[in-house]
Amino acid sequence: MKKMSKILAILCAMILALGLLTACGGSTTAPADEEKDTEAVVEVDTEEVEETEEEEPDTGDASKDDPLNQDEIGEKEILVVSFGTSFNDNRVATIGGIEKAIAEANPDWSVRRAFTAQIVIDHIKDRDGEEIDDVDQALKRARDNGVKELVVAPTHLMSGNEYEELDKTLGKYTEDFEKIAVSKPLLDSDADKEAVAKELIELTKEYDDGETAIVFMGHGTDHPANSVYTEMQDVLRANGGDNYFVGVVHDGAKPDVNDVLAEVQKNDGYKKVVLRDMMVVAGDHANNDMSDPEDPESWYSIFTAAGYDTQTILEGLGQVPAIQQIYVDHVAAAIDEIGK
Repeated sequence: MKKMSKILAILCAMILALGLLTACGGSTTAPADEEKDTEAVVEVDTEEVEETEEEEPDTGDASKDDPLNQDEIGEKEILVVSFGTSFNDNRVATIGGIEKAIAEANPDWSVRRAFTAQIVIDHIKDRDGEEIDDVDQALKRARDNGVKELVVAPTHLMSGNEYEELDKTLGKYTEDFEKIAVSKPLLDSDADKEAVAKELIELTKEYDDGETAIVFMGHGTDHPANSVYTEMQDVLRANGGDNYFVGVVHDGAKPDVNDVLAEVQKNDGYKKVVLRDMMVVAGDHANNDMSDPEDPESWYSIFTAAGYDTQTILEGLGQVPAIQQIYVDHVAAAIDEIGK
C-alpha cells in the first residue's frame, strides 16, 4: 500500500511536468533544449520509482540463523518442516526456537530444517545468501546420508492443505527409510487447544482490564480445518476469556477482520484493542496485514479508525516456551511410534 502510493505520486508529478513543458510558449512542439530537459526529468523520476519498488524493511541479521542443512546426519533424523519466513530475527526466535527445543529434548537425533514456501526460500537466498532446503531437498539429503529412522515434525497449526501436501511428498520416499513417522500439528487434539488457549490468556493477562478486547489474527485457509479458529475462540471463552476474539487474514476465510470488529463493537465497554497474531511466526502478515499504521486495510488501521486505542504485539507462537513444548511432546509421540 505504502509503495503504491509513492509510485502514484511520482507518476502524477511526471505527467504534470510533461504537461507544463508542452504548454510553454503556446506551441505543441518544444524546442530541442526543452526536449532534453523533459527527458532528464522523466529519467530521474523513473529511477526514484525503481528505488521505491526495491525498498524492504530491516528484518534482522540472517547470519544469526542456522539453516540446519548440514550433511553427516547419522542414522536418526528429525526433520522440522515449516512454511518459513523471510523475517530473519523472528525466524531465529520462532522456527529456530522450536528446532532448538526439539534438539535439546532429543540429543541422540540430528535435527534438520525444511521450508514449504519456495518463494520464501528463494527470497532469503537472493537477499541474504542463506540456503534453506525445501522438503524434497531435505528428504534427498536424509536419504543420501543414510538416515534409517526419520521423524518429520511439521510446525503447522492444523492438518490443512500444507499438512496434506507434505504427506503426499513423503509418500515418494517411503522406500528410502526403514522407519518414518510424522508428528501432529500444534492444534491437533482438544488437549492441545486447551493448553494453547491457557497460554495465550497467560501471555495477555496484563491487558485484561475489563475495557480491552484482545484479538488474535490467525492465517486462515480454504480447507475445512479452518474451523480450528472458531474452536479456539470457544476454548478461550470457556477458560474465562470473554473478551478474547479470533479472526483470520486469508482472503475468503472466516471470521475476517470485519466479522471480528462487529463482534467487538457489540460491547460498548471496550475502549482499547490489543492485536496479536496466532501464527508460528510474526512475519509478513503480522508486520504488514496486522500492524502497519500506514496501510488503511491493516487490522491496526481498521480498529483505530473504528475509534479504539489499538496496540499490536509482534511475537510469533513459536517463540513461546510452552508452545515449543507442545511440539516437543508431539515429536516424542512420533518417536514412540517408530519404536513400536
